Amino acid sequence: SNVTAQYSLLPNGQVGVINRGYSEQKKTWKQAEGKASFVQTPDIGHLKVSFFGPFYSSYVITDLDESYQYALISGYNHSYLWILSRQPQIPDTVKNRLIAKAQSLGFDTTQLIFVQHTAPQ
Repeated sequence: SNVTAQYSLLPNGQVGVINRGYSEQKKTWKQAEGKASFVQTPDIGHLKVSFFGPFYSSYVITDLDESYQYALISGYNHSYLWILSRQPQIPDTVKNRLIAKAQSLGFDTTQLIFVQHTAPQ
């Protein structure tokens, strides 16, 4: 629960990534730090991200709203898909639009998991 992704521009031009989430079972936070690099140029939403040394995964910004509040992110194939939001809750109209976009691109959206965002005890 309470999963977040924090991105920051690093001095070397890479993007720092910190993914964090709370384990309800263990009552502890878990965090993973990684780095991402633009595949081409910073104005093209295609990056490669690594959390484990020299192993990189594709990170493609498939859809982004005009105010940079919501994004649809995928891997290089249809195995990975994320809906990101700057706020813990996503309005149904936005969520439905992003899901429809993902379906139109061939993603199986029945497997999406929507994370609970509640203050951990």
